[in-house]
Amino acid sequence: MNLKSERRGIHVDQSELLCKKGCGYYGNPAWQGFCSKCWREEYHKARQKQIQEDWELAERLQREEEEAYASSQSTQGAQSLTFSKFEEKKTNEKTRKVTTVKKFFTASSRAGAKKVAQEKIVKQGQLGRERNADNILRDLKEIFTPSWELASPTEAEIQEAKAPSPSINRQASIETDRVSKEFIEFLKTYHKPGQDIYKQCKLFLDTMNHKRDLSIEEQSECAQDFYQNVAEKLQTRWKVPPEKVEKAMDQIEKYIMTRQYKYVFCPETTDDEKKDLAVQKRIRALHWVTPQMLCVPVNEEIPEVSDMVVKAITDIIEMDSKRVPRDKLACITKCSKHIFNAIKITKNEPASADDFLPTLIYIVLKGNPPRLQSNIQYITRFCNPSRLMTGEDGYYFTNLCCAVAFIEKLDAQSLNLSQEDFDRFMTGQTSPKKQESDSFSPDVCLGVKQMYKNLDLLSQLNERQERIVSEAKKLEKDLIDWTDGITKEVQDIVEKYPLEIKPKNQALAAIDSENVENDKLPPPLQPQVYAG
Repeated sequence: MNLKSERRGIHVDQSELLCKKGCGYYGNPAWQGFCSKCWREEYHKARQKQIQEDWELAERLQREEEEAYASSQSTQGAQSLTFSKFEEKKTNEKTRKVTTVKKFFTASSRAGAKKVAQEKIVKQGQLGRERNADNILRDLKEIFTPSWELASPTEAEIQEAKAPSPSINRQASIETDRVSKEFIEFLKTYHKPGQDIYKQCKLFLDTMNHKRDLSIEEQSECAQDFYQNVAEKLQTRWKVPPEKVEKAMDQIEKYIMTRQYKYVFCPETTDDEKKDLAVQKRIRALHWVTPQMLCVPVNEEIPEVSDMVVKAITDIIEMDSKRVPRDKLACITKCSKHIFNAIKITKNEPASADDFLPTLIYIVLKGNPPRLQSNIQYITRFCNPSRLMTGEDGYYFTNLCCAVAFIEKLDAQSLNLSQEDFDRFMTGQTSPKKQESDSFSPDVCLGVKQMYKNLDLLSQLNERQERIVSEAKKLEKDLIDWTDGITKEVQDIVEKYPLEIKPKNQALAAIDSENVENDKLPPPLQPQVYAG
């Protein structure tokens, strides 16, 4: 089998990584192959369509209620109801009608679009009621006073603890305090725009605190809208240079998501945790996959390459410990760069995209990162979309999504194995043949050779034990069958020749008992002893 056919199962054309709408940005499986911009456009179209359908349905049902009410009134008019009873009936009918219409805008299986429709109706009044006098005075003070002169970060947290917001009442962590200090110090360099940025961030956090009941997709939409609006204001209203806009957006994302991480990472309302467990179980079942099966162009016998592989695995595992989407992306980027360096050292030439993807799959299989799907979903939902659409971060993240999708669908054909061998490997009946110690180069240390020798010995002992257990079970079955056969044969003989018990016979008389002349017989002869 040539190298081309071996790669056929895991090759992904680079054009497949781009948005399927043809905009030129990187797509994402979580966005059904669209980029962030195109996905939001498609999502808004579908949501507006759903809202329109819900309104039409509500209006139709309202008309039916009114017709039913009018019909009931015309029927009962002939019964001469009193005025008080007529008013009571009318009130009850109106109450039932309003309740029926409200049902179409409460939480259900289609709660996402319906809540948006309801939110549009009561948005202005609700925001006005939720803002009390203390919050209004505080916002006015922030407008005319630089934010970093109001109070130190620690004092600000104490003041915020007095506000009615549920998330601000919680005790700030050490990391949150550190991020707040860094964010305030960073905004000092922006002067007047920095004050407005800080005010916008505080207002956004306060708004998110009141939207905990929304679905995670709707909270993601709020975050993406906020990123887009702030970036546009930085470029158009405040005339901030593009390079400073990128830095500002990174700091804004860090400040916001450090505070929101507890609520939006792997929320209970989603199936992210279930997907994490499924991926982890799948990767454990594929522990037997070797680099040769994936055509990984990496030689781990080279010390420098082995170090790069270890660093790549460390980076992809470390991703779960980060709280900011940008920091998680940075871990993916560092892991990918270590992979490229390992390939370059092995091949003595720059790595290609066809070499990178199978190696990334191998790293994921070998590292089995914790909460992999939750981290991917978290980055997809709350990362600055510009990072996922372009640049090396977007490229590496898209490849990671492809690697996870490949692992989930990996089969015998992808690894160029027969279905029988694939099933045996998956069930643990056997494992791929390890590399023989004689095939090692002379430069390989004795410890590695001994390790592979011990692995081969353990594999042989495992196969021998399995054969012994199988033979013992077979012997046990044969003994049980032999015992059952003997018992059946004895039973058949007993049934064929039943035991008959005869009565006891009378005692036998002496042979001469009937001879009446016994007393006339001579005495019996006695033995005599003769001497000499």
